[in-house]
Amino acid sequence: MKDRHRNIDHACQDAVGSLLTVAPIGGLVRQLAIPASVGFFFNTLLNVVDTYFAGMLSTDALAALSLSFPVFFSLIAMGSGFSTGATALIGQALGAGRRSEAARVASQGLMLSAAATAVVTAAGYAVTPALFRLLGASDAYLAICLAYIRVILLGSGFVFTVHMLNGMLTAQGDTRTFRDFLIAAAILNVGLDAWFLFGGLGVPAMGVAGIALATIVLQGGGVIALSLRVRRTGLLARGQGVRWRPHWRTLRAIIGQGVPASLSMMSVALGIFIVTWFVSRYGQDVVAAYGVATRIEQIAHLPAIGLNVAAMILAAQNGGARKYDRVRAAVRTCLGYGAMVAGAGTVALFAAARPMMSAFSSDPAVIEIGVRYLQIAALIQYAYVILMVNTSTLQGLKLPIFALWIGLYRHIAAPLGLFWLVTQVLSQGLMGIWWSLFGISWSAAIIAAAVARRRIRQIETASAARNAGESC
Repeated sequence: MKDRHRNIDHACQDAVGSLLTVAPIGGLVRQLAIPASVGFFFNTLLNVVDTYFAGMLSTDALAALSLSFPVFFSLIAMGSGFSTGATALIGQALGAGRRSEAARVASQGLMLSAAATAVVTAAGYAVTPALFRLLGASDAYLAICLAYIRVILLGSGFVFTVHMLNGMLTAQGDTRTFRDFLIAAAILNVGLDAWFLFGGLGVPAMGVAGIALATIVLQGGGVIALSLRVRRTGLLARGQGVRWRPHWRTLRAIIGQGVPASLSMMSVALGIFIVTWFVSRYGQDVVAAYGVATRIEQIAHLPAIGLNVAAMILAAQNGGARKYDRVRAAVRTCLGYGAMVAGAGTVALFAAARPMMSAFSSDPAVIEIGVRYLQIAALIQYAYVILMVNTSTLQGLKLPIFALWIGLYRHIAAPLGLFWLVTQVLSQGLMGIWWSLFGISWSAAIIAAAVARRRIRQIETASAARNAGESC
């Protein structure tokens, strides 16, 4: 009976995968993007709840979460980067009908996650004190930052494994399982944050370390839930091509795809460090405001994230099937939907900036700084859609290096130059930093659109020439 149910699951999953290369693009984009967006909404809600409870402790605790966020994001970047690489490879293999290759990539991806856990935990413990001091933390403030991030580091293996398991499901067109996990996690996080933060029922009050522990407990639950679903797809079933010993060619392929994606996301974390370093010179209130405002802004990013996932899945599977007209159609459709939802997000973010900031801080200075940031950030929302959709399409086509180069430009090179110019030469202060982010984001979006269009055309031309050669 179990084998019968497993066979049904395999057949259903194969049917979903095959639809990605033949079904109407508009329906597929909605089917993939909406669950992903809903899931990331609840993931953002989880982060917002963490911020809310930290604010109940003190402004120092709130600032500590803001200061720790780049380190936590670095963990997510590595896990998500390798997951993105595996998703592209699995999707391409499935689109080309090579299921055993997809299974081998999936199993080797899990092994790579385990290796990354050991490296990141050790490195994180070694470097975080110096990083926090560089960003201005000292004494009790430094102790709060370290109490939070050290718990996160100890649970980094759960973070990496959850992302890798989700990558396996995403490559097969399943964005619902991760959505369901994130919804459950967001709901449970409210109770766990309060319990671990303030103590009770035999658990001591742990302060901000309790907020971190709640996150790790939920990630551990995610490993169990997603593992069960991956098992039901049969991708890791014995006899499907799974390899639990190092297969160096596959590992090199995952690393080749994953490292640029990880470094691209790492550039986001470095960019946050750069912004935080510049804004920290204007006081702790500014750091706290920036941390709260960026978490609020993440809600407006959700449509772009969902469309980003849809674009990558459709590019991977249709690229594997050499259906490049469908890849271009997926880009156009994602950008069209993105224009509608980003426009609504821009209006909502601009209009609701003050009440949203007021929900997380009662400090008038923090609120005012955050409102000014959010009203400028509202004007950048469609740029994020353009940038994410085009970059993810290239990643799905196994061209991840562009994401790294545009990330280095957008998050490191341009901010360092512009922030120094507007603050030190032009004396524009915080508003100069906020408007610099506007200019950098839109220029990166325009570059991404141009590069993606050219690279898709080049790949299609090369594929046509190869097919002509094979027919001869």
